[in-house]
Amino acid sequence: MGNSRIMNTQPDYRKATLPMDTRVRDLLSRMTLPEKVGQMMQADAQQDLETIILCQFAGSILHAEPGLIPKAIELAGQTRLGIPLLIADDCIHGYSFWNGATIFPTQLAMACAWNPDLLEKVARITAVEVSCTGVKWTFSPVLCLARDLRWGRINETFGEDPFLIGEFACAMIRGYQGQGLSDPTAILATAKHFAGYSETQGGRDASEADISRRKLKSYFLPPFERAAREGCLSFMTGYQSMDGVPITANRWVLKEILRDEWNWKGIVVTDWMNVGRMVWEQKICATYAEAAALAIRSGNDLSMTTPQFFEAAQEAVARGLITEAEIDEVVTRLLMLKFKLGLFENPGRPDVARQKAVIACKEHTEFNREVARQSLVLLKNSGVLPLLATPGKTMAVIGPNADDPQATLGDWAGASGQVKWMRGGHPRPMITTVLDGIRAHAPANWKVSHARGCDITYPAAAETASRNDGPTRPRIRAIAKPDPVMIAEAVTAAEKADFAVVVIGDDVHLNGEGNSTATLELQGGQLALLEALAATHTPLIIVLVNGKPLCLPEAVQKADAIIEVFNPGMCGGHAVAEAIFGLFNPSGKLTISFPRHVGQQPVYYSQTRGQHGSTYADLTQEPLFVFGDGLSYTTFAYSNLCIRTPVVRPDSALEVTVDVTNTGTRNGVEIVQLYTSDLVTSATWVNKELKAYQRIALKAGETRTVPFSVPVASLTLVNAECRRVVEPGEFEVLVGPNSRDKALLRAKFCVVG
Repeated sequence: MGNSRIMNTQPDYRKATLPMDTRVRDLLSRMTLPEKVGQMMQADAQQDLETIILCQFAGSILHAEPGLIPKAIELAGQTRLGIPLLIADDCIHGYSFWNGATIFPTQLAMACAWNPDLLEKVARITAVEVSCTGVKWTFSPVLCLARDLRWGRINETFGEDPFLIGEFACAMIRGYQGQGLSDPTAILATAKHFAGYSETQGGRDASEADISRRKLKSYFLPPFERAAREGCLSFMTGYQSMDGVPITANRWVLKEILRDEWNWKGIVVTDWMNVGRMVWEQKICATYAEAAALAIRSGNDLSMTTPQFFEAAQEAVARGLITEAEIDEVVTRLLMLKFKLGLFENPGRPDVARQKAVIACKEHTEFNREVARQSLVLLKNSGVLPLLATPGKTMAVIGPNADDPQATLGDWAGASGQVKWMRGGHPRPMITTVLDGIRAHAPANWKVSHARGCDITYPAAAETASRNDGPTRPRIRAIAKPDPVMIAEAVTAAEKADFAVVVIGDDVHLNGEGNSTATLELQGGQLALLEALAATHTPLIIVLVNGKPLCLPEAVQKADAIIEVFNPGMCGGHAVAEAIFGLFNPSGKLTISFPRHVGQQPVYYSQTRGQHGSTYADLTQEPLFVFGDGLSYTTFAYSNLCIRTPVVRPDSALEVTVDVTNTGTRNGVEIVQLYTSDLVTSATWVNKELKAYQRIALKAGETRTVPFSVPVASLTLVNAECRRVVEPGEFEVLVGPNSRDKALLRAKFCVVG
């Protein structure tokens, strides 16, 4: 009797057996305007928790120091209605800011595996580790289209191709969200940054993006549409303006496209302080009340870190700038999401026992090592690799990134600077740098020496930048100059060695949010170091540890081997060493092009047709390395491209086969790429587009017929009326190992109907 009486006095929103919409309506009816506005706020948990939870009723927090998460959950339970918090963080390639979590290669690195199953498991492992800490929401994956390589956030992207971005993003969304949001090991995924953030003028972060609606629909929106249909219930906006309209105020993108055209039911969260930016940075609103009303009416649900929003939104209602009914519509979506996540029954209290069992467990670490292997790209090999275990050899490991743990991890990882409690970074013993890996895997009778050779940047406190938007990283580094003593030490080491592994690239201070670069050259003393090492005539094996493609000088281009690993994560050094010593056969391929010169920007493979000539007056337009490039320790040959369906209709599929032969002496994995080209179009369109790919394992000497089935409905363009259509006519299919025209087999087919 006693228990049933207690149950009967529970408000309906507390009754788990009732339908979610009933619970939401009941809870909403009990809320005051301040409580509703609070639910629309995502507060920086590095501020005072009592104020933001007990006084402003914040519905969500981010960047919560792990030790404070239980307190935050407890404070939310003490509020009048006890509405649980939705706790979020930037778990970008692992739980970035949990001391000792599994940190995988960056998104750009992992994309080079061309393996959605791998990415899905990365996200699944991340969700398993994150979900037991109290965090239930990750701001990942990033669906930005990487075109201008000067932009600082290239490392967070999947590369330059919209199709691959959609493939890999959907894989990570599936991994994060598991069996559904009620899955206790699930975390809410976020598709970001919606949309066009990466296309800003001069590569400058968060500036104006000159993108027409047709261009958005053609290239930038399709990956997000796939994410929406995959069940991703959270989208985050970028920072940019387009056609004079900040994305926070862009009703066409946030409402007409996202909600009306795609019928999407999730929540939109702004990026950091975007509502406030419309007042103090973009200056399109005179007051915070006007900015709050504009943001809500334009389609934003959750305002990230604009503290003024709490008073401003209430003022907007009082002034008639927005109605409480419009606020109710937003809060309904936010509450429904919390019910779907099961937070009212389990607010996500950290599970310490599970943390000890799963975070950075042996299984996760071993898988991380495999991710690093598949992500590694062999770009050049004169035949020096793999190194044979010949007795008594000497190897010099040289370069500023040879033993740099933060460069190995990349941005959004511990000491990258976004939070205050991990300035020392992740535990050093968990991170295998290239030097660590070489020492671990070199034959027992080899001698391994080390010389740093140069610096890339150095501390320079006088260079701090004036920023007023929260915990962005101040500029406390300056570009280093060549140090003759360091270079001399490296030259001596190389002269005494049979081989030199030279690990170069960039560092976290030249990457990330707010860290765009004017150039793509190797910075600091690296060029002088490379020229000095080249003069030794010791065989050079270049390893690139970098956040984005760089323009490689002649000393690198003429090296005996070039390996690209971007930022390879905690196990990256193992993968590099294993590749060098032939313990596995590299199979990764670039998802982004490498320019020869920064002036070639943008240099992506799918260029729009129509220009005078095909070169600059002073330089080729061809990249140094193209989209899809990547070598193996074996060789592959393509033959017998056959179109099984030479005439197809829009509701059918293009059936294609091609023979691929492993013509070398080692087993290997090849990534077979299929492109199409619409030969005559009603509006200008790209020269070719990736439509399908397959990873195939071939034994030495083996030939396999590889089939492809491409829906004709995917052979679309966006016409001059801004409609996506399949146009009848002649097409070409192109199949091969990369996007270079000369590497591709070609055949024609016709679309009718």
